[in-house]
Amino acid sequence: MSSGPAVAAALTFVWLGMVLAISFLEAPLKFRAPGVTLQIGLGIGRLVFRALNSTEVLIAVGILVALAPSRPSVGVVVTLAIAFVALVVQLAGVRPRLTRRSDAVLAGQNAARSRAHYIYVALEVIKIVALVFGGILLLSS
Repeated sequence: MSSGPAVAAALTFVWLGMVLAISFLEAPLKFRAPGVTLQIGLGIGRLVFRALNSTEVLIAVGILVALAPSRPSVGVVVTLAIAFVALVVQLAGVRPRLTRRSDAVLAGQNAARSRAHYIYVALEVIKIVALVFGGILLLSS
């Protein structure tokens, strides 16, 4: 394996680990901590997910740069494209809706739970599957 695909594989698995740790471990657990109100949890969540999403974009760019000089297989291209598209949909389509809801809750309004949250989680699952398969395909190339 040349250095480009090796770097891309490493970045893919770092991205995967971050999504798993933050979206499926930190996010639900913070609301169980003593004294964490919905408003505090949402405030923390907004900061954490803004940082996660910014880091995901940087990692995605790093993967593209690492793979640019090589000719990755169709499987690698497809799986990573799925992860990239899921991230773009989260950032452009889902996050703004979640931000509006959290703005309302933080302003003291009684906002109903948004279905956008479930869409975001579904996109996280899609991203995880794509990153697992993309990383495996990169390692096997």
